[in-house]
Amino acid sequence: MKRDELGDLMAFLAVAEERNFTRAAARLGTSQSALSHTVRRLEERLGLRLLTRTTRRVSPTEAGERLAKSLRPAFDDIADQISALSELRDKPAGTVRISTSEHAAKTIIWPAIRELLPDYPDLKVEINIDQKLTDIVGERYDAGVRLGEQVDKDMIAMRIGPDIRMAVVGAPSYFDRNGIPKSPHDLLEHDCINLRLPTLGGLYAWELEKDGHEVNVRVDGRLTFNNVPLILDAVMAGQGLACIPEDHILDYEKAGKMQRVLTDWCPPFPGYHLYYPNRRQPSPAFRLVMEALRYRAAA
Repeated sequence: MKRDELGDLMAFLAVAEERNFTRAAARLGTSQSALSHTVRRLEERLGLRLLTRTTRRVSPTEAGERLAKSLRPAFDDIADQISALSELRDKPAGTVRISTSEHAAKTIIWPAIRELLPDYPDLKVEINIDQKLTDIVGERYDAGVRLGEQVDKDMIAMRIGPDIRMAVVGAPSYFDRNGIPKSPHDLLEHDCINLRLPTLGGLYAWELEKDGHEVNVRVDGRLTFNNVPLILDAVMAGQGLACIPEDHILDYEKAGKMQRVLTDWCPPFPGYHLYYPNRRQPSPAFRLVMEALRYRAAA
């Protein structure tokens, strides 16, 4: 293979993955016209059309799809091998990209990375907040962070946080007016604050469990948010009940501003896990970040 042919293949792969010449050019740090010329040159050399171009979109042909599927693992393997060379340096180097939720980023990832960075000046970490279940392979992340029950079975997962427990809470003023629910069924008679989920746009069904008996309650109320801080504000204002992770409400509960109910229906469940493809060989920089995030339960 000639030297310029490798660059042509990388250019084609960027366009095939982005499905857009403008985004691919920005990704590669080149101009759109130069990138278009490079792809045409590759197609002429192969004698095959690799991309279908219209005024609105760009998509791979059957030949282009086959080529892209073979190129991505090959280029990933090259990148892994180059990253592995940093083992020969005194300290790990390179960029580690992580897709995560905002809650995990604030409570677990950033505190650990903040402590790690001063000792490793050649380490770079990119933390991307995404409430959806991101395709970390397709989006070229090194790892993702999600709750243990959300991690795909074909991924390698490592616990990075303690178990999580939900809490059904309300302000004392709300309970003074409406009484206290004694069972999940009683929630149907209360004004509850709904959470709009980012994945499919549905409403979160309150997942409660007691003695192995699981109940998913689809509550009703006048307020719906897709943001936990706003839900907390509404609870504080006495506008209704909410079901949120308990670490959000501990300070309010301690100060007497919120009251927890149905505690025997809120058992703990597996907390946050870091996960990555099982075929990927972790780079020294990634292994360093993994160890910094690894959960170590208190004795």
